[in-house]
Amino acid sequence: MIRAATPADLPQLVALITGLAAHHDDAALVTEATLARDVFGPHPCLQILVAEAADGLQAYAALTQLARLQWGQRGMDLHHLYVAENQRGKGLGTRLIQAVTDLARAQGCSYLTVSALASNTRAQGFYTKRGFHPAPVSGQRFALDLG
Repeated sequence: MIRAATPADLPQLVALITGLAAHHDDAALVTEATLARDVFGPHPCLQILVAEAADGLQAYAALTQLARLQWGQRGMDLHHLYVAENQRGKGLGTRLIQAVTDLARAQGCSYLTVSALASNTRAQGFYTKRGFHPAPVSGQRFALDLG
């Protein structure tokens, strides 16, 4: 079953996010508190859909809002899509993409973006097969650390 995440999902979501970080040789610093702030707090910046089976969460998709202000368009970025390793190849990723697409459309979005590392050709192929097309960033991107 695919559904919106709830606060009760936080421990399992942290474990899945940690799994995604490990998959990319990163260390996850997320905690239940930071995730609760970002998904369920007074100023949420993420929406998360989860794929649940009888034995718990198997996958998740995390979305952030985007806009193309000059064109009057709203969109979403698929910030994370992760399927537990023992659940891959069962269609969960595809079903999450469909649920994400439906959610974005229901919220008035006209586009959806996703990124994949240049070395992650498996993810690139997955997204291409599901209708995504390359949309390379033009120009330089900058960041300012605030804390």
